[in-house]
Amino acid sequence: MSKSHTMDLTTGAVLPKMLRFSLPIMASGVLQLLFNAADIIVVGRFASDDSMGAVGSTSSLINLFTNLFIGLAVGVNVIAARSHGANSKDDMQDIVHTSVLLSVLCGIVLAIVGVVFSPEILELMETTPEQLPLAVTYLRIYFLGMPAMLLYNFGSAVLRAVGDTKRPLYFLITAGVINVLLNLLFVIVFKMDVAGVAVATVVSECTSAALTVICLVKEHGAIHLDFRKLKLHKIVMKAVVRVGLPAGFQGVIFSLSNVVIQSSVNLFGNTVVTGNSAAASIEGFVYIAMNTFYQAAISFTGQNVGAKKYDRIPRILLCAQGCVIVTGLVLGWAAYLLGANLLSIYSKSPNVIDAGLVREQIILTTYALCGCMDVMVGMMRGIGYSVLPMIVSLVGACGLRILWIATVFQMPEYHTIKSVYISYPITWAVTLLAHIVCWAIVFRKFKKKVAGSC
Repeated sequence: MSKSHTMDLTTGAVLPKMLRFSLPIMASGVLQLLFNAADIIVVGRFASDDSMGAVGSTSSLINLFTNLFIGLAVGVNVIAARSHGANSKDDMQDIVHTSVLLSVLCGIVLAIVGVVFSPEILELMETTPEQLPLAVTYLRIYFLGMPAMLLYNFGSAVLRAVGDTKRPLYFLITAGVINVLLNLLFVIVFKMDVAGVAVATVVSECTSAALTVICLVKEHGAIHLDFRKLKLHKIVMKAVVRVGLPAGFQGVIFSLSNVVIQSSVNLFGNTVVTGNSAAASIEGFVYIAMNTFYQAAISFTGQNVGAKKYDRIPRILLCAQGCVIVTGLVLGWAAYLLGANLLSIYSKSPNVIDAGLVREQIILTTYALCGCMDVMVGMMRGIGYSVLPMIVSLVGACGLRILWIATVFQMPEYHTIKSVYISYPITWAVTLLAHIVCWAIVFRKFKKKVAGSC
């Protein structure tokens, strides 16, 4: 593998390398979000508000289905980073071939489930009658691209593990341009409405997946992909599942709580649903910027654990938290202060814009709490603790959020859309405090464990 594409995360100052590592991931995440945002914007401006609401309201459901498998990609990232840090070429080869095959198999399962059960699930979410057929059409086509989406995510997890964050960015730039151009073509020229933006997204996902596969095939080092060697290696599968399954399960439950939130939002009618969809799309860009440092925490910690450079771990934590706090505060408040202008990109309706601003006022101004919470989770997963942060997150964030909707939100005086949104910062703060306590405990145990093995 060309040395220019790799980055040694086990030496040198942490902060400069973390920024060099993270910025391409941040840009990649933004481009990936643009797939869905472009869908929402195009149908909102050139189709109808119902079409925009239908596309936006599917996001929580898409995340519910995909997060389990995206969690497995986290497991791939952790074990690949450790193997790279330990310079184990044979292990890396097993990881690459297991990951590629696993991603395709999981994608096929997701595609079948999504196509078959989308109508029933959208009805359970109380999707409005006006938006239901549009949402079903969008979702069924979108899920046909699941094998490609997971293939890109698993492949880029391998590349990130060895410090290569630039090429996944280049692949997404190419795919993103294709997505936007096809959106405009299918919706404006061919009048395909939500079906057009869904097809455009699938084509762009296939493009990024194909470029990732070509990249791995052309490599000559530890991450070279040879289709003849595709196999689910038992040891790799166990390691991926041990780290990735708790992460994926946590993502599923988080998404389930967000589906509950979306169902509550749906009770307030089409205008609020559409404004909520637009605001959530804008928030997604801030979240993905913060989530970059969660991914950096995993890769940096994983490589340093593999290289047995445990003294760097506290510095990694401080740098990641500092970066995520600055990112969350600056971008969150900037997006809120520019909220009306940003929302007008999605819809020209004053009522939709006002509905979106209600959400942004509560979520964006406190979003840094969410980023800090995720960094703590990434640090624990990087040193090998995946179940504990999962349990804490499920109880603290998801459990409390669902409890809030089932109790406080049901009270007549709190049965408002603001009450739905305020459940987010409250649960972020509680969960962050719990994660800090857990980190203090598990890192002390980790240091004792590695000291005893020396």
